[in-house]
Amino acid sequence: MTTLVQGVRRSLFVRLLLIFGITVILFFVIFSISLRTVNQNINTIDAIPDFFTRNIESIIGDIGAPPNLGNAMRLAEELDWSIAIHNPIMRWSSDNDNRLDLEDSAFSRKLTDDAEVRSVNNEDIIMVQRGGYDFYLYQRSLNDNSSNYVVLYIGVALGSIVLFLNYFMVNKLLDPVRLLRRGAERIRLGDLNFRVKSNRQDELGELTESINHMADSLQSMLEAKRQLLLAISHELRTPITKAKLRLEFMPESSEKDQLKEDIQEIELLISDLIEAERLNEEHAVLTTDPTPIAAFVEGVSEQFASYPGGIEFELPQQDRDFVIDNLRIRLLITNLLNNAIRHGEENPIVVRVSFEGEDVLLEVEDQGEGIAEEHLSQISEPFYRADSARQRNTGGFGLGLYLCRLIAQAHGGELIIESQVGAGTHITVRLPPRPPSDLPEAE
Repeated sequence: MTTLVQGVRRSLFVRLLLIFGITVILFFVIFSISLRTVNQNINTIDAIPDFFTRNIESIIGDIGAPPNLGNAMRLAEELDWSIAIHNPIMRWSSDNDNRLDLEDSAFSRKLTDDAEVRSVNNEDIIMVQRGGYDFYLYQRSLNDNSSNYVVLYIGVALGSIVLFLNYFMVNKLLDPVRLLRRGAERIRLGDLNFRVKSNRQDELGELTESINHMADSLQSMLEAKRQLLLAISHELRTPITKAKLRLEFMPESSEKDQLKEDIQEIELLISDLIEAERLNEEHAVLTTDPTPIAAFVEGVSEQFASYPGGIEFELPQQDRDFVIDNLRIRLLITNLLNNAIRHGEENPIVVRVSFEGEDVLLEVEDQGEGIAEEHLSQISEPFYRADSARQRNTGGFGLGLYLCRLIAQAHGGELIIESQVGAGTHITVRLPPRPPSDLPEAE
């Protein structure tokens, strides 16, 4: 018995089979009982009782010939039978339904000289011919259609209850499927620390464990990748430092200037990679301070005042303090402006700061070449460039907007990119008053 119970607990298939098996059995029992009850109600006409065959003479004698219809009606009520009297000029019955076609009855057997048993619609009746009258005696129909309907309604109600119970039981069994779907969605969105909780011991429990193990493996692989990237980036700094030192002892030349630019590009790439990995952690470490946001954006943007197209500022009349990591937000604004200058085709660039509710909107809008719509969904991914043929000196490494997105997300905000080819690019950064890590609930 214990083995059977454990088998049921460990197998979702067996439980579903039991539920549907019990459902089928209950339906069979309910409808069998309902049909049997209805049939019993329909087949309520029994054989002729001995009382009538033995006392037929006295019954007909009480009615009389010619018949006394009052006595006939009284006897019909007392005996709870139907009495009909026919002759060529009269058709009388104690009941108004006339449920039997008495004229079509067929002979079955003789009772007395003037009495016989006849059959109509598989039902026996008594017919007596006396004094020119035909007397018919037959059982009243006890069939009550309303009771049949009640039985059917009860059967349908019980069947519906069984179906609803079946639904709720199956719905309960499949609860882990919904948990798995939500868990898989959270893992897909990057929350690799999330694990689906389940104490099931059946196939769904095994599937839950497999998904949790998959998340563990993904997290381990990504962490290994991150550590490897950080280690390589740090190790590269040593030979770059040596190369820069040797470069100082070289005589001035165009080759020296080119080497210096190449080394600076490599240093910038390494710095961006390390910063991206730091911000890509679940709990990015921010060094925050309350900062007047509009004045800060204007101050960072002033370093690009030499841009030929010019930078236009649209700032609010009244500034607000926002808790931000100044170095990271400075990097975000710098990257946005560098990107706008690189692709702005020397057209004016608009830097806009505005408040929407409690949030601040930092906007950088250029009137340059723009980005095709098919690239917008991927343009903020690492190392992605809309034009694969673009050189690094014009297209960068493809890390600028990726870093901007990570910085915005680390502050609890978002990066929104809108662009149209030939019309320019409009990038909006929405930031809350303080990062999630600085909220009181997270302390």
